[in-house]
Amino acid sequence: MPTREEVIDALRAVEDPELGMDIVDLGLLYDVDVVERKVHVTFSLTSMGCPVGPMIEEQIRETVASMEGVEEVESELTWDPPWSPEKMSDDAKFILGFG
Repeated sequence: MPTREEVIDALRAVEDPELGMDIVDLGLLYDVDVVERKVHVTFSLTSMGCPVGPMIEEQIRETVASMEGVEEVESELTWDPPWSPEKMSDDAKFILGFG
């Protein structure tokens, strides 16, 4: 069974193709909860009209489901709190010009 930190690290492989950065550095990953063999991932998108939202959610589910010891994956899209550039890592802010 993976730890919360291992799931977060694995989710760095999930990219927003419009921005070319992973969801962790973009601040789109809000929470990961691991209970026994079940993983619940709470995430957001940069906007409600994000055309790649379904693809990102599918990648989240596939990435976590492929981890050893995971039997069930729940993904939850939330808008509370709304995403903002302040949620990005310092590296993402620098790369995208939000310095």
